Amino acid sequence: MATLILGAIGTAVAGPIGGALASLVGNQVDSRLFSPGSKREGPRVKDLAFSTSSYGQPIGRQFGHMRVPGAIIWSTDLIESREASGGGKGKPKVTTFSYSASFAVAISSRPIHAVGRIWADGRLLRGSAGDLKSAGTLRIHHGHGDQAPDPLIAAAEGAQSPAFRDCAYVVFEDLQLAEFGNRIPALSFEVLADAQPLVTLGQIAPCASTRPELDSLPHMLGFTDEGGPLLDSLEAISRAYPLTCITGGTAVEIDLTAQTAGQLPSLSEPLATSRDDSPAGTGREQFRRAASTGPTPVAMRYYDRDRDYQPGVQRAIGLPATGRELMLDMPAAMSSGGARSIANAKAQKSRWQGEAINWTIAQIDPGLGPGIRVRVPGIAGIWTIEVWEWNDQGIELTLTRLPPLIADSAISDPGRINAPIDLPAVPTVLKAVELPWDGTGPAGAPSFLAAVSAGAGNWSGAALFAEQAGGLVLLDTFATRRSVFGTLTVPLPASSSTLFEPTAELHMELVGDDLAIGSTTIAGLSAGANRLLVGREVIQFLTAEQTGPRGWRLSGLLRGRGGTEPAAGLGHVAGTDAILVDETLISLDPALFAETGTTRLAAIGLADDAPVFASLDADGVSRLPPPPVYARRAIAPNGDWELCWSRRARGHWRWPDFVETPLIEEQEAYQVGVGNIEQPLASWLVQSPRLVLEANIIASYTQSASQPPVWVRQLGTYGPSHPTLIAQIP
Repeated sequence: MATLILGAIGTAVAGPIGGALASLVGNQVDSRLFSPGSKREGPRVKDLAFSTSSYGQPIGRQFGHMRVPGAIIWSTDLIESREASGGGKGKPKVTTFSYSASFAVAISSRPIHAVGRIWADGRLLRGSAGDLKSAGTLRIHHGHGDQAPDPLIAAAEGAQSPAFRDCAYVVFEDLQLAEFGNRIPALSFEVLADAQPLVTLGQIAPCASTRPELDSLPHMLGFTDEGGPLLDSLEAISRAYPLTCITGGTAVEIDLTAQTAGQLPSLSEPLATSRDDSPAGTGREQFRRAASTGPTPVAMRYYDRDRDYQPGVQRAIGLPATGRELMLDMPAAMSSGGARSIANAKAQKSRWQGEAINWTIAQIDPGLGPGIRVRVPGIAGIWTIEVWEWNDQGIELTLTRLPPLIADSAISDPGRINAPIDLPAVPTVLKAVELPWDGTGPAGAPSFLAAVSAGAGNWSGAALFAEQAGGLVLLDTFATRRSVFGTLTVPLPASSSTLFEPTAELHMELVGDDLAIGSTTIAGLSAGANRLLVGREVIQFLTAEQTGPRGWRLSGLLRGRGGTEPAAGLGHVAGTDAILVDETLISLDPALFAETGTTRLAAIGLADDAPVFASLDADGVSRLPPPPVYARRAIAPNGDWELCWSRRARGHWRWPDFVETPLIEEQEAYQVGVGNIEQPLASWLVQSPRLVLEANIIASYTQSASQPPVWVRQLGTYGPSHPTLIAQIP
């Protein structure tokens, strides 16, 4: 605004030259009025950076624990893989493409201890337990001088392959890129350069000597030296930490100016001097305090370790300073409490800056020199020797007083962060079953289903395979949703499967703590809800109640659903598999599995070191008609037996009133037999659900000691149903 106003006035008064000069003045006014309220001092604390590949990019030296982007130093082209699936029984053949890449990323030009977490596009690629969240292989090279070339790089580059000695780097081999848009993601690494998150001056400046007690930088948990003169790094550190540099001959000593009192040497009494600016008879000047030359630092920006090393700000305690405030940038990893302690100490030192005194003594003590903390007779406080000078009056010391210690207020709040989920990958659990046909899909195709799950919610899915001729054939589906299944914990008794059993209970334990089962209503049961496959029996349940971390009690049971009454009549022992029949079950291609007999299904997930197998034991139940129901016998006055029954149909679990049950099979046919099912004493084939047995036929079996049963079963397109008992011959 001032630029426009003053420019217009200057042009009107003094022409174009005056307008240019006035605009320049207005620009300076605007920059002062509208600039941010706080000035930053020191190298910038940048937002989280990510890996790149640029010529001339420095590879920093890492200290302590730090999050760094790294630089890609070697890479292959994208590796394309194609897989064909489908093409059977009218299904179109589909070719899917996937991409992976192998590459190396340099993360430190100094040897490191280990690598912690790795982020890719902002989410975890490697967890704190060292597990990769995406398929691939990771190798870490720690950067020692004798490290060997990576085997993958050596195989690709030949005998001239570099070993990148004295450079720590990681190699990703065949990292799957589907989750990252089929490109190498933006990576950042938690580098554990040292076993403990402790940064010392001796590490940063190995060419200088340090004193052990004044070597560690308190609260600094990580630091990156991005190259350039060592003096620049020390200057950045000195903005937050009081450093002392002592030179003598060819030696350099760099120490941290300690703030604690302890046992400190005391100076001798001053000499009497003839200087005009000294009090009479003493070799000391009066106190002098320099005026403040800049704003007091009131806040510090840093990388917060508790927030995944994201930039944070901590402010010093006390009243806000008048005038312009100073924001101190410290590109180091810290905790929020440590950052606030440093901000408090920096602000305290700024408030006490400038107190100095000259002190003249007869001879210098070898233990005294610049940077040494001393006590001065008769004057309170702790003083630091800044300068000493030998002149004709004696040895004159220039002392500055350290600010008084303040209580270390570590009370701070790093703020909240939506941290990415970091749970170790869990192995896959697999089941394969054949279910009675539910009416969806072709009526003549077997109903083979896979139930895939895991013990925790951090399961990332699994690829499915069918075992054929000793090899694995990839299926055209990938399991991504966890199915709900477990095992019975107590035996389930046999049932006649004729009525709803409101007091019946089923107890089971699920494979995962976070899996759950819901309840339903009577109307829901009639609509086919809450189906559970227990062994070979399909059960519907009304109420589900959790009894433990993985334990559930299901009550209000409808047994023997979908024509599985024979299995209900046998009951189930503890340990029998129980699988919830819902949309998470995966339909399997019948062309890859035997219609009868055993075929193995395999699954391979991220945490599966070897394929997980499950046996699919097919007995044709999905294509067999259910047994007839409502079998009854009427005895005529002449002794004839009138037998009748009602048919059911595959895929029609509900029995709506006033609706004719569909046939489904190619023709309607029944077998009525007497005696053993496999070798009946007599049998009859009929095309309607009715048969009359004459009295003389009944009489011929009456004298039998075995009292043979009379039964009926429907003959389907692919086989007969289980028999239904009609009557027992007396």
